[in-house]
Amino acid sequence: MPPPLLSRTLDPILGVFTGCLAYYLYESHPRTAMPEELKLKSLLQWKYAKWQKEREQKLLGSGDDTIDWQAIAASAEEEANGGSRK
Repeated sequence: MPPPLLSRTLDPILGVFTGCLAYYLYESHPRTAMPEELKLKSLLQWKYAKWQKEREQKLLGSGDDTIDWQAIAASAEEEANGGSRK
């Protein structure tokens, strides 16, 4: 394993910072001008809105699947009582 350049903790931080800076310059440079809908910020906003919509539908949809606990308890009692009669 090669020796660390600065230190064991500073090298990964420097690497992440350099990568983020490089991606920012890639998106904002006029030569590589990306359409606004393909930039990371708009893609993350779209993905977050999609996730929120799916989560809301899942939470609202789960209200229809109510469980009748009384019916389950009654059937469990019948099985318990029926099992002791045999």
